[in-house]
Amino acid sequence: MNTEEIRQRIRTGEHTGPTSGISGDKVQANLAILPKKYPFDFLLFAMRNHKPVPIIEVLEAGEFVSRYAKNSDIRTDVPLYNIYRDGELVDTVDDIRPYWSDDLVTFLIGCSFTFEQAILDEGIPIKHIDQGVNVAMYKTNINTEPAGIFHGETVVSMRPFKQSVVDDVIRITNEFPSMHGGPVHAGDPEMIGIKDINQPDYGDPIDIAENEVPVFWACGVTPQNVVLNAKPEILISHAPGHMFITDINNEEYKN
Repeated sequence: MNTEEIRQRIRTGEHTGPTSGISGDKVQANLAILPKKYPFDFLLFAMRNHKPVPIIEVLEAGEFVSRYAKNSDIRTDVPLYNIYRDGELVDTVDDIRPYWSDDLVTFLIGCSFTFEQAILDEGIPIKHIDQGVNVAMYKTNINTEPAGIFHGETVVSMRPFKQSVVDDVIRITNEFPSMHGGPVHAGDPEMIGIKDINQPDYGDPIDIAENEVPVFWACGVTPQNVVLNAKPEILISHAPGHMFITDINNEEYKN
């Protein structure tokens, strides 16, 4: 399937699960939608925190078609969305048109699923894809740089790899600085504030074998974490692991 067909399957409810591994060499994006009085603060937050919040595109207030995705509709083309009001998760839906207004500004944010394809292309398996589950994501003690109303800790995604390939994985992901880039940590999860690696805050737990090392990357779920502190009247985001699929080739973001 091409990306337009994948988006159509998502729109019609034929595909409802996580999107890791389903779009081949096409860029996937995290989503953050906010009222138009907040975009300056959010853009400033993104500039100060490029690793967890690398902006791909900004749609002006009321726009819902991405210029990077033919015949797309931001309101329907993500498998699951989270709706936050005043910092509290109030709903998870597959269609945000009932929540839509011309006051809303959409941010598309780079996603680690892009560098996953590059890892796979070098013959290195990725455990959560092989197991058909969502990637594991955790809140950490790594502070972001605040901007306006936005402040809080970084969320990371975790993938376990055999020690023998960790250096290769770091090299590969460093080539995608606008898709979270290289890892922020590898090894002991407690060093970044993760008390129980078997209990992710988002996504699914992944078994880590004795010969494997957990490797952690800054994650585009970070805006959902900081919104708990910011408490805007509404934030609409992707549900973790459920991304917006663009028509952009991954190679365009390779450094």
